Amino acid sequence: MAPDTLAHVTTPAPTGPPTGLFVSFEGGDGAGKSTQLRLLGAWVRDVLGREAVLTREPGGTDLGRLLRTAVLHGDDVDARTEALLYATDRAHHVHTVVRPALARGAVVLTDRYLDSSVAYQGNGRDLGEDEVERLSLWAADGLVPDVTVLLDLDPRAGLARLDGAPDRLERAGEEFHRRTRETFLRRAAADTSGRWLVLDAARPVDDVQALVRARVAAELGVAVAR
Repeated sequence: MAPDTLAHVTTPAPTGPPTGLFVSFEGGDGAGKSTQLRLLGAWVRDVLGREAVLTREPGGTDLGRLLRTAVLHGDDVDARTEALLYATDRAHHVHTVVRPALARGAVVLTDRYLDSSVAYQGNGRDLGEDEVERLSLWAADGLVPDVTVLLDLDPRAGLARLDGAPDRLERAGEEFHRRTRETFLRRAAADTSGRWLVLDAARPVDDVQALVRARVAAELGVAVAR
């Protein structure tokens, strides 16, 4: 299904200020998170007429960009320092970008959030999933996405899609990336909140985007013509 089939939408008459929506995109490197986020942001703005805030972790703020360079491209750091750098970025990101945007009714789309920390540092770095999740929730002051889109892809296929020199996490090895993928899938399967949307990232980009838009439209109470 091509995204254009979702261009015809009907929204109910407004009854007050719009409610913000927080959507995170998760998955392995090369799964297409940035592409899907960008396409969804354009649709939210151009078709729904809503403010869309596109951001990422780490690196969604000026401070975050410094932390991103340090943790992904700087000298190697130990696992606990890595987890704390991500938590620092998350705390600042939520306080300065995410919560203010949600408060004014924006649709916030982030490339990675706390589930990545649980998968990469909690399991991939063997720090403990529960411990890293508690740290992440504390940093975010308890803020959890309304929708988490998991783009699932075999790690070997995802890494083969990447261009340029790999960063510290991208070159962590096949076993590391296998464990992170398993963590994402296990968390999605065990979750009872209904926030997860698990999609096969090997499918055509347009097909994946159509499913993402349908879920976001449902969350926003928008009727989508099919």
